[in-house]
Parts: sequence; C-alpha cells; structure tokens
Amino acid sequence: MLSISISVFVLLGVEFIRQEARESFGRTLSGADLIVGARGGQLNLLLYSVFRIGEPTNNIRWDSYQAIAADPAVAWTVPLSLGDSHRGFRVLGTNAAYFDHYRYGSDRALALAAGEAELGTLGTVLGANVADKLGYGVGRAIVLAHGTGGVGFVKHDDHPFTVTGILERTGTPVDDTVHVSLEAIDLIHEGFNATSLQAAASERTITALLVGLKSRMLAFRLQRQINDYGAEPLQAILPGVALSQLWRVLGSVENVLRVISGLVLLSALLGMSTMLLASLRERRGELAVLRTIGATPSFIFLLLEAEALLLCVLGLAGGMALVSAASLVSRDWLRESYGLLLPIYMPGGTAMTLAGVVLALALLCALAPALGAYRSALGATLARR
Repeated sequence: MLSISISVFVLLGVEFIRQEARESFGRTLSGADLIVGARGGQLNLLLYSVFRIGEPTNNIRWDSYQAIAADPAVAWTVPLSLGDSHRGFRVLGTNAAYFDHYRYGSDRALALAAGEAELGTLGTVLGANVADKLGYGVGRAIVLAHGTGGVGFVKHDDHPFTVTGILERTGTPVDDTVHVSLEAIDLIHEGFNATSLQAAASERTITALLVGLKSRMLAFRLQRQINDYGAEPLQAILPGVALSQLWRVLGSVENVLRVISGLVLLSALLGMSTMLLASLRERRGELAVLRTIGATPSFIFLLLEAEALLLCVLGLAGGMALVSAASLVSRDWLRESYGLLLPIYMPGGTAMTLAGVVLALALLCALAPALGAYRSALGATLARR
C-alpha cells in the first residue's frame, strides 16, 4: 500500500504541477495584443520580456517606439527596459502606463499593498516577493547594480532609490521585479545634469514594448507592418501564439515525466501482484478451509481481486493525501524559488480518471494470483497439510 501511495503521489504530483505551471504561465500577461522587440526568436522575446528569463538580442531605439505608439491602430503602449538588478532581482524601467494597462490572470490590474505607484527619478515600486524576501518597506533606500546576475559588481551608488510602493502579490514575475522609471534608467547610466539627461532621452533605447490595440482585428496588419519596419530590424509577436509554441517545445519533456511516473506506478502494481503470489503458499490452509465450508472457486478468485482492489484504493487515498500535504507545505518555497503560485491540491476530474485507470490496472495485475487461487485443488491443498 505504501509503494502504491508513493507511486500515485509521483503520478498525480507531476500532473498537478504540469497543469498549474501552464495556468501560471498563461495568467502572467493578459490584455496585451502584441509584444515588440528586436528581431530574433519568438520564444526568446516572450521569455525575457514577460517572464524575465534570458537576455535580449538587441534593444529598440526610442524613435522606433514613438513611431509604433503613434500608429492610429494603437490604443496604448508600455515600454520595458531591462538590464539592471538589485540583489538578484530584475530591475524593470517603465512608465506610468505600466501600472494603468498591465493585466494578469482574468484581466486583473496591478494593485498596491502599501504606498503609491510614484516612480519619478528617485522612486521604485517593488514586487511582493522582493519586499518579503529582502524585508523592505516603504521609505527604504536601495541601490541598483548593472547586469542581471545574482551579484552586482558595478553598483550605481551615486543614485540611490527610495521605495515608494509595494505591489500586491500576483503569482507572476511581477512579484520578483523592481520597478523604476525610464528617466531613472537614463540617470543612473548618464549622470545627473539636465543636459546629459536630455541627450540620454533622445538617444534612449528600450528592451521591448507591450502594445494594446483599438481592435484586435488589426493585430495581424500591425504585426506585419512592424516585422517589415525599415528603420531597424524589429519583430512583433502574439503572446498567445508564442506561448503555444513554448508548450509545444516543452511537450516532449512533459511526456517523458508522464512515462517515468507511469512506470513507477506499474512497478508498484507488479510488486503488489508478486506479493500476492508469494503469499498464496502461506494461505493454502485458509483457502482449503474456505473451500471446505462451501466457498466456490469463483468466490476465492473474487476475494483475491477484492484484496488487490482494497490495497489500491487505500494507496490512491494515501497518494492523494500526500499530494495535498506536499502542496500545502511547499507553496511558499515554490512561490519564492520558481514564481509558481500553487493552490492546495484537491482531487478533480483528472485525478478521478487516473484513479479509474489505476484501479483497472490493479485488477489486471491481480489476475495471476487470483487465478492461482482459483485453480487450487481442495484435495491437493489438504494433502499438503
């Protein structure tokens, strides 16, 4: 029963994390019709602009951003500038449109848990995980570092920032992001005087931009127009299409995990069958007594199948309980380490389907010992006693 419980735990745990990971990735960004970045792979652009994974191939000039934002089909744009960090957390340069138009989940807007979303040139708004893990609150002074590594060797000590707000938890990469203004990015790289700041603004580059359209029917036209942009090599992607491509790439890995967990379960069921076969020798006396008092061979056959079924039912219950307990215990760790906001596991339709398959396999694996008991002859059994 314990081996079945552990194998069911592996099987259901893999399926639960797989489904929740897909939902977590899917609810990271909603409402944006296009993501625009330097020309390269669709997946790379999606990963570094939305999930803060990887590095951009190039930046976008500010005049290209302004040209896209001025298109009549565009309702709003959100510029994104990456490249700095704070104690291992990514720094995102943006503007007020980020807090107005960024959506996640079922079209949910970003909300503040404390303070205000005032960036300016000295303010920063922290994601929930940044504030919790580093113990920061509103009014705390922080210093950014150049680069996205865990350790920043080139720090911008001459331009400290003050925490003006902390966002509510979203279960997305926003929780692990330090938000500052584009002007602040210019300042820490170009200096403090107004002349250099004006020059930096005119020569500013950004990493990517999110685009919201007045009508989604215009998405393909604008996408083609951006991909053919002559001033510099750009590409526009549809977030949903790029995310589907990501799951196609990861589909083989998911299938491998399913096969491994299935083999673990099958080995546990075969172990149960072997155990029942080995116990038949010790049960010959019991079987003889049952036959003597009138038990039919069919009854003994069903008795062995019922034993296997009972072991499997208890194993399934134990496995589901283990997944629920593991999801409860590991929620904080998964959220902080991988950005996965998992609910407490509750068996649903998928679990019931898998349970039915497991029960059917258990009955099948118990056929050999049940048939052995069925064929046990009363006379031969009593003779051995």
